[in-house]
Amino acid sequence: MNKTAALKSPRLATSTKKRALKRITLNLTSDEAQNLEKYCEKTGSPAIDVIRQLIQALP
Repeated sequence: MNKTAALKSPRLATSTKKRALKRITLNLTSDEAQNLEKYCEKTGSPAIDVIRQLIQALP
């Protein structure tokens, strides 16, 4: 594999273990949804990444 291919497909170099995923539904108030949308626009991060990072930061 050449360097360019390795950069484009970093998952090939990582473990092939699949993570078990659980889907959840999150109900937000209009204000909460608006705050999340504004934060996502400001940071350029999708909401799923913001929520996942917040959960991962929990003790």
